[in-house]
Amino acid sequence: MRYTSFTSYDFVLLAQGLGVSLALFLATTLIGLLVGTIWAVIRFYRVPVLTQFITFFAELLKNSPVLVQLFLVFFGLPAVAKINVTPVEAAVITLSGNTAAFIYVIAVSAIESIGRDQIESARVFGLPRWQILRHVIAPQAMAFAVGPLTGLLVNQLQVTSLISVIGVVDLTKIGNILNLRTLKPFIVWTIVGGLYYVTAKLVALGGAKLERRLRAHTAWKGL
Repeated sequence: MRYTSFTSYDFVLLAQGLGVSLALFLATTLIGLLVGTIWAVIRFYRVPVLTQFITFFAELLKNSPVLVQLFLVFFGLPAVAKINVTPVEAAVITLSGNTAAFIYVIAVSAIESIGRDQIESARVFGLPRWQILRHVIAPQAMAFAVGPLTGLLVNQLQVTSLISVIGVVDLTKIGNILNLRTLKPFIVWTIVGGLYYVTAKLVALGGAKLERRLRAHTAWKGL
């Protein structure tokens, strides 16, 4: 039986789909931040072999379609490695790797924006590498990176809509289900698009607020 009108439960489904999208976005953002930052630190210290491999791998992830990466992980990995990969696992692996690749580029640019004289001065005072990284590099790099990072996260939130093609029941998948049931695409996709817009706007506002605070803090510290 096909219904042609919305019910109150449809809004519950939309809320659940939005929850799935946000959960995956937050999880992959945290993983991507961790992995991308580690890659950037390895690049900063020019670790042999690893630096070249990470640079090549990040370029590969940045310059290939996310949908192709998603298909490779979901369909290709089980065929090659003979392991089962669920749609959610494939989404987490793909989006985390893609986010990490872009964060790596942002982090490298942020680190390289810091004057070498500051780092050399810290070394003269006998600070070990981890203290230089923590007290000299990290605060300034974070202030520099927040702006580009916010733009990246807004884009990555929208990219999560691609995971519906492998069966993850996210906001876009719920929208597709409601569209097929109600036959009212304009209303359904306007609501779905509005939810994505509001969520992305909140991410952008949060990033802008954090950037202002970090820049004010570093200015006050005289960095």
